[in-house]
Amino acid sequence: MTVTVTEHLWIPLADGTRLSARLWLPEEAAPVPAILEYIPYRKRDGTRGRDEPMHGYFAAQGYAAIRVDMRGSGESDGFLDDEYLAQEQDDALEVIDWISRQSWCNGRVGMMGKSWGGFNCLQVAARRPPALGAILTVCSTADRFANDIHYMGGGLLNDNHWWGAIMLAFQARPADPLLRGEDWRTQWIARLEHMPFWPALWLAHQRRDAYWRHGSVCEDWSAIQCPVMAVGGWADSYTNAVPEFLEHLAVPRLGLIGPWAHIYPQDGAPGPAIGFLQEAVRWWDHWLKDRDTGIMQEPMLRAFVEDAQSTVSSTKALASGRWRGEPAWPSPDIAETVFHPGSDGSLCAEAASGLRKIRSPLWTGTACGEWMGTGVAGDMPGDQRLDDAYSLVFETDGLAAAVEILGSPVVKLRLAADAPLAQIAVRLCDVAPDGASQRVSYGVLNLAHRTGSAEPVPLEPGTFYDVLLRLKICGHHFAPGHRIRIALSTAYWPILWPAPYAATVTLDCAGSRLALPVRQGGVEMPVAFLPPAHGPFARITKLAESKSTRRVTLDSLSGVATYETKGEGGLFGEGVEHFEEIDLTVDHSLSRTLSVQADDPFSARSAITQSFEFGRQGWRIRIETETEMTGQAETFRMTGTLRAFENGALIVTRNWDETFPRDHL
Repeated sequence: MTVTVTEHLWIPLADGTRLSARLWLPEEAAPVPAILEYIPYRKRDGTRGRDEPMHGYFAAQGYAAIRVDMRGSGESDGFLDDEYLAQEQDDALEVIDWISRQSWCNGRVGMMGKSWGGFNCLQVAARRPPALGAILTVCSTADRFANDIHYMGGGLLNDNHWWGAIMLAFQARPADPLLRGEDWRTQWIARLEHMPFWPALWLAHQRRDAYWRHGSVCEDWSAIQCPVMAVGGWADSYTNAVPEFLEHLAVPRLGLIGPWAHIYPQDGAPGPAIGFLQEAVRWWDHWLKDRDTGIMQEPMLRAFVEDAQSTVSSTKALASGRWRGEPAWPSPDIAETVFHPGSDGSLCAEAASGLRKIRSPLWTGTACGEWMGTGVAGDMPGDQRLDDAYSLVFETDGLAAAVEILGSPVVKLRLAADAPLAQIAVRLCDVAPDGASQRVSYGVLNLAHRTGSAEPVPLEPGTFYDVLLRLKICGHHFAPGHRIRIALSTAYWPILWPAPYAATVTLDCAGSRLALPVRQGGVEMPVAFLPPAHGPFARITKLAESKSTRRVTLDSLSGVATYETKGEGGLFGEGVEHFEEIDLTVDHSLSRTLSVQADDPFSARSAITQSFEFGRQGWRIRIETETEMTGQAETFRMTGTLRAFENGALIVTRNWDETFPRDHL
């Protein structure tokens, strides 16, 4: 089917604001259903390489596909003040209504998105716009505090700083004058002067308050009344939401979890990628065209159960394993198998007794990989033996038979600490016969959040507490001869900012246990996918390959460990790109340094420098940022500088220096 593309159109809102959109239409006379993706990442140049083959494919299957830049982003009017604001949802309601009334739309609209777009299609669904018939949410969350890029287990993620710094550069880019017109520079300067200090917005809310409850759809599952398809990947950080949607929503729903990172599955890495766009069309055809495509006869959850890596590496191009289909979730074919830690380091079916103590160096965790995998080299967890050496380790004997798990492992710990604030990190590992240790799942907990994150409570030093920690959902096949290991540490750097004490934790083995969600091998539902398909790709010339380095160093005199990543020419490995249709070159580079001394939590430092260059002959824009975070006993400090240049001339400089009280963190 022939597809026509409208590069730029305006969607008018009631308050006079205009949102910029890109539209793919099938060349057929009859009005068709529409599929909306609504994000702030710039349709013109930010997501063009991804949008073109995806939305073009949908249009070729008889849909109007529309990609809208949110208020304050891309060529759209206005300012973007934060994530997931009520204004963002209000605008989306108007956008959906506008789409439904266009001559090319038959009044039926679906909404989809990944990450930010996955979040907001859930939030918009909870507002129940009449024309919205179904949503498809990828790499998203139900709880903005518990499962987003800012906090985990009540602890502060270093990715809060990383993502905030990236948003500074993303949002500092001007609209393209070829689309925006003569007021592009006036709008650009106004946005730069209005720019929030993104990482500080989120650091100001260190507990699960009203700020985080807003936009967390778990606050009222019943608000969502349209069908939901939820998608995630084991190498991504947002996978926990998929089973939560299946368990708690009452609408028709499906879940899909593959081995992928934070990427749409048709391009999924680690592979195997699948024909996800075909699956999406089956979903849309069922709910927007009333066609029986068989999609709702698929298992409620289709999940890829991974085998152990033959060689544990932080780079994984292809995962080995098999697809499993669960007819319902929670699955009646999955049951808990309980293991107990022993003071001798064993992990077995029989309860044991004894006390074990641990105070890990604050840099324990450097084999963690990235909190959110993006499919680039080196961002997966590496061999865990180094981190295991600085942890309390409990493991089984070599397994006599295979053990296959699917779900969230749950750890109950009876523990005490010698400080009022402390952390615990728990890793579940698959230990090969040669000793290689692969992280299968993990969880972290700020122990002040042991009874919830709305009202943190400090520990009474020396008092034992029963703590429950649900690890990240996983699907894994432990082979015969392999050992199951859990490793406990009191730090997990550079994932988590350290507590203000280098605390010692004492574990009471008698009150502790690990429960694994073991598949029982009941009736198997077949799962199969077509190979990946795409529409026509954007015409992109790669001017330079990306260059990346990842390095961990330990100064044996000072005890300072430094974790460094550097990406030149493309933040996610894309290289320096020239978009031929719009004659625009894009080049994004970022360097990140995180350091901490073994016993001094106040030595922790996170520093990020980046540059973003884009433009064409006669119009060159460069954005530079430097941001840094440090912490003391009672406060956090975050500083930042942003410089914006046009054709080499400095246009605007912004500086920030903000201090925040530590709130049980």
